[in-house]
Amino acid sequence: MSFWQYTVTRLALTVPMVFILLSAVFVVLRIMPGDVCIVVYGGRGRSEDIQRCQEQLGLNKPLLAQYADYVAGIARLDFGISMRTNKPVLQEILAQVPATLELALAAMVIAVLIGLLTGVGAAVYTDRPLDHGMRLFNVIAFAMPIFWLGLILQIVFAVWLKIFPVGGRLDPITGLSFEPITGLYLIDSLLRADLGLFVKVLQHLALPAITLGLVLSGVVGRISRANMLEVLDKEYVKTARSKGLPEGRVIVHHALRNAMIPIVTVIGLQFALLLGGAILTETVFNWPGLAQYLLRAINARDYPAIQGTVIFITLFISTVNLLVDLFYSRLDPRVRY
Repeated sequence: MSFWQYTVTRLALTVPMVFILLSAVFVVLRIMPGDVCIVVYGGRGRSEDIQRCQEQLGLNKPLLAQYADYVAGIARLDFGISMRTNKPVLQEILAQVPATLELALAAMVIAVLIGLLTGVGAAVYTDRPLDHGMRLFNVIAFAMPIFWLGLILQIVFAVWLKIFPVGGRLDPITGLSFEPITGLYLIDSLLRADLGLFVKVLQHLALPAITLGLVLSGVVGRISRANMLEVLDKEYVKTARSKGLPEGRVIVHHALRNAMIPIVTVIGLQFALLLGGAILTETVFNWPGLAQYLLRAINARDYPAIQGTVIFITLFISTVNLLVDLFYSRLDPRVRY
C-alpha cells in the first residue's frame, strides 16, 4: 500500500467513527431527563415561549426527523445556533480554539522536555540514585490531580510570591485594548513587536501550561525510560560504543532516534487528549478556551453547542492520530505502508 493509499484509507475509516460518536451524542442528549427549553427559561417560561423554543430546535419533530436534520447539518459543517448566545456554534468554537491550542502547545512543549530529560536520564543512569529519583518524579507527576496541582501553584506563585497572575489570558486593562490577529496571543505579541505584551502573555500562560505539562511529563518520562532501556541493549548501540564514539552522540543519534517511534505515539495521543484534560486546567485558571465553552454549554443544556464541540474535538483527535502515523516514516525508514 502506498503512502497516499494509506492516507485515504485512514481518512475513510475516520468517517464511521465520527458517525458513531455523533449518533451517541444525539441519543444521550435526547434521553436526558428534563426539557431543555424549560431549562433555557429557568422554569419561568410561558407555554408559548417553550413551544417556540421547541420549534426552533426542531424538538417537536419525530426523533428520526431530528436525527436526519442533525446529520445533514453536520455534513454541511453547520453546527446550528447556540441557545445561550444566539450565535452560530461553529463561529463560537473557532473563536475559542486559539486559547486552547496555545495552552495545549505550551503544555506539550513542557511535557516533552521534562519527560525526555527524566526518561532518558533515568535509562542512561539506570539503577543509580538519579534513576530512582527521576522514576519517582514521573510517578508523582502522573498521579497528581490537575486541579490540585493548579491550586497549589496558584497559592505559591500567584498569592504568596506574586510572580504570576492567578488566571486569565490577559489582565482586564490590557485585554480591553488588545485586538488579536491570529488568536494565539504569544504570536500576536511578536507580530506587533511588543515585548511588554509578550511578557504579560507569557506570565498568564506559565502556570496553566506548567500544570498541564507536568502531569503529562510523567507519561512521557515513563515511556521514554522503558524504550531507551530496550534500545540501549541493542547490538548497534554496543557497536557504536565499541568504535569509541562520544557517549552523547551514541545516546542521541543511535539510541534516542530509534526509541522515538513509540514515544512519538504517546506524545501524539497525549496532545490529542489535551483538549479533554484542559477542562480542569481551564476551569482552575479561568482560561477562556474550548473546554470552558463546552462546560458552559453542558450546564445550560445547549444542545447545538454540545454537539458541535464534541464533533470538533473528535475531528481534532482523529487528525492528530493520522499525522502521528504519517510521521512514522520520517523517523524510521523501515516503516512502510
